[in-house]
Amino acid sequence: MSSPSMANLFRNRFVQAILLSELFLQIGIWVRNFSVLLYVVEMTGGDAFAVSMVSVAEFAPIFIFSFIGGTFADRWPPKRTMIWCDVLSAISVFAVLFTLIFGSWKAVFFSILFSAILSQFSQPAGLKLFKMHVPAEQVQAGMSIYQTIFAVFMIFGPVLGTFVYQTFGIQVAIMITGIAFLMSAVALFFLPPDRDMGKEETHSTLLQEMAAGIRYVLSKKVLTLLGACFFAAGLAIGLIQPLGVFLVTERLGLEKEYLQWLMTVSGIGMVLGGGLAMVFAKSVAPQKLLAFGMFVDAICMAISGISTTPWLTLTAQFFSGLVLPCIQIGINTMILQNTESQYIGRVNGILSPLFTGAMVITMSIAGLLKNLFSLVAMYEMAGILFIVGLLFILPLYRLPVATQEPGTDS
Repeated sequence: MSSPSMANLFRNRFVQAILLSELFLQIGIWVRNFSVLLYVVEMTGGDAFAVSMVSVAEFAPIFIFSFIGGTFADRWPPKRTMIWCDVLSAISVFAVLFTLIFGSWKAVFFSILFSAILSQFSQPAGLKLFKMHVPAEQVQAGMSIYQTIFAVFMIFGPVLGTFVYQTFGIQVAIMITGIAFLMSAVALFFLPPDRDMGKEETHSTLLQEMAAGIRYVLSKKVLTLLGACFFAAGLAIGLIQPLGVFLVTERLGLEKEYLQWLMTVSGIGMVLGGGLAMVFAKSVAPQKLLAFGMFVDAICMAISGISTTPWLTLTAQFFSGLVLPCIQIGINTMILQNTESQYIGRVNGILSPLFTGAMVITMSIAGLLKNLFSLVAMYEMAGILFIVGLLFILPLYRLPVATQEPGTDS
């Protein structure tokens, strides 16, 4: 992407506000998640069930509320929805702080659960705003910047959360989280005002609108193929997500603490990948970006499983992280380009649980499958599933590139 085009993107009032908001959100989320995780470990003496409930509180709302939240996001003004979600998240966090001081420590689970529920309303509203306020030719570059913020916090977020908790304790960590959510809401006030998207007044019920969203996804070939790709990728990632520590101890013969270096190298790759995606955003079609990412990731998974050499495994992890933004940006860009504004929330609410649900299914049986087969077989199966996902999106090469629908502005 040319420098003038990138400069125009950064001058976009929406891009400035949404990136600043996301920066504050990520600070709050990572400080909260790691502080709560370390606090629960400390309070329970490392009880595995209690620690696992932290992840349940974070992921369960995706199944229960993603589609409902997406449907309401299509009904409600997106800017107002995002601001209220951040404000309510902050209020819930301060309520948890009050409970920690005067009541039970177990209230920390509520801070994650309630915020995760609200994010199912806020996230699709953010995608809808991208559709409204970013020109079609800049959507992919905008998503690249957005994903780069996530990648940076994948590296520094755990460090930040751990530092805050160990230095100041859980009460200050929760307070910082609430302030960060409020600052995110303040940043969103600088967004252009909500406006009428031209949707005719209807009296349809929530269930009718949810059914309409399902019919819409099934009627759009590009969305059904993306859904199948999502599902295959989720199955693949779930297979190997819990097995990283065994990759280090069994295949590389190293101490389990070496796992942090695999994660660090992958995170560095994600940051660099997000930057490269920004550079090539205008010249590479999103379906090609997605296919490239899926293919390279499949190879990297296979190499990681076979390798018994640390430098080769680290290299595979680096390139896996490098192409991950290609997958995320390609998918999000294709959703935005091929979905009408009034359906974006519901489409996101249908596709996201496909990925997460598939991932949780294979995560729950990964340990059993490892005992039945082998660690190498698990990583090879994950690579094959990525190839299956790639096969689903190959027909998208023949589809015409969608353009921004009339009525959207910059």
